[in-house]
Amino acid sequence: MIRTAACTLLLILATPVLAQTSSGLAGLDTNGPIDVSSDSGTLASRDGRAVLNGNVRVAQGNLKLASDRATITYLTVAGNPQIQRLDASGGVTLTAPTETARSQFAIYDLNKRIITMIGGVVLTRQGGNQVRSQRLIYDLNSGRANVDGGAQGGRVTGRFTVPDRQ
Repeated sequence: MIRTAACTLLLILATPVLAQTSSGLAGLDTNGPIDVSSDSGTLASRDGRAVLNGNVRVAQGNLKLASDRATITYLTVAGNPQIQRLDASGGVTLTAPTETARSQFAIYDLNKRIITMIGGVVLTRQGGNQVRSQRLIYDLNSGRANVDGGAQGGRVTGRFTVPDRQ
């Protein structure tokens, strides 16, 4: 039984195809308000874009995002801007109550309820479990986090804690 479980885990880790795990972001209220802050920003009302630079912080409920830069795309409905998409770059850190993900780039598509992280992704869960990949896709509808090695045949690797056995 232990040998079978170990072989299965090795096969999962050695396979460069998509792997799935459940996400701590399941149940995120994507209709909640989004708070943003940065050192500076530019608002382009005609284009429906806002560009934030330096020490960018974005929060929506229990989801927090930090990066060097972010571009927010929005539509204006009845005089109110409604965010459609957020693109973050430079040292992106996404934090939820039970996990933290780091990457170089992130895209949060609010309409599809999907967060995509690209470039040197490291997903760390409570308890020290960690997965490394080139791309991570959080599906906020299903609560799944899909990881893959990227287009250049990269690998998905991980380190998982083992319960203390007496």
